[in-house]
Amino acid sequence: MNVIASRVENFCQRFGLRMPILLAPMAGACPPSLSISVMRAGGAGACGVLLMSRDEIVAWVSEVRAQGNGVFQLNNWIPDPPPARNLEHETRVRTFLAQWGPPVPAEAGDAPPPDFAEQCETILEMRPPIVSSIMGLYPPDWVARFKSCGASWFANVTTLAEARAAEAAGADVIVAQGSEAGGHRGCFDAEQAERKQVGLFALLPAIVDAVKLPVIASGGIADARGVAAALMLGASAVQIGTGFLRCPEAKIPQAWADALAHTAPEDTLVSRVFSGRAGRSIATAYVRAATAPGAPAPAPYPVQRGLTAGMRKAAQQANDVERMQAWAGQSAALAGAESAQQLAERIWSNACAMVM
Repeated sequence: MNVIASRVENFCQRFGLRMPILLAPMAGACPPSLSISVMRAGGAGACGVLLMSRDEIVAWVSEVRAQGNGVFQLNNWIPDPPPARNLEHETRVRTFLAQWGPPVPAEAGDAPPPDFAEQCETILEMRPPIVSSIMGLYPPDWVARFKSCGASWFANVTTLAEARAAEAAGADVIVAQGSEAGGHRGCFDAEQAERKQVGLFALLPAIVDAVKLPVIASGGIADARGVAAALMLGASAVQIGTGFLRCPEAKIPQAWADALAHTAPEDTLVSRVFSGRAGRSIATAYVRAATAPGAPAPAPYPVQRGLTAGMRKAAQQANDVERMQAWAGQSAALAGAESAQQLAERIWSNACAMVM
């Protein structure tokens, strides 16, 4: 058995997997059906609980456990400090957004973020095999409580310094998120998310060399070549998000799924125009206009998320990708349209032929 095969086998045995492919925990785009399909292939399912209530988390876990019979992670977003509000500036943002959707009520930016403590209590109640974090590290008391329930902690990081901090805080596994990744960037410091963008093939070997924990590669991986390359660079497993979004089990709007098929790497853009936090999406008409000179700067997170809610809802109802929150990694065009189970099996089989 070669070094790569041994590393992968150890990871899979430790976490009860048949293949080292994990679904990325994409908040708002992780229906139970997608995890169930990936789990049936022998990979790990995932759910980003950021926008979910207690009842929604319980329902998700119940359905996945009833039909998936495998391993999954529940991921939560470490809360940002309360945003600094500027009502005059928010008025300018509201006026701009009204060009792209319905009028934005003055109170739209007041929508409170989900109750982090309540979500974490629900995660504890559900006893998932894996809990994961993004945008920071769980406080020590939560780490202790999760581990006392038998959960392993996977910490998502975007820099070498964050990886070292996660190891020191007691993480069991490091998830190295390259800047190619779609959706929100997991940078611990929101102000650095657009400045410190490190590609996966530079980030991954640096983290592998710096920590003693298994490392999962994430960002821009959507086919067997990406998996093989990540394993060659020292990863024990890979995490795939955008690569699964065209699968029917993902249930995203058809216009979004169709757009992914012809989105070149340079057709994506990191911006704050949907939520106030940096995230990579397709560079749609709205994104280009909202990032153009003269457009008002986005309000801080989560105010901007509240202000754009009406536009995003209208876009989904109209199946209009140009106004939609169409998250996409830079390898979006490699995403497959077959079932997630078949896609995961094919990717892993082909990757094994390359490096195992």
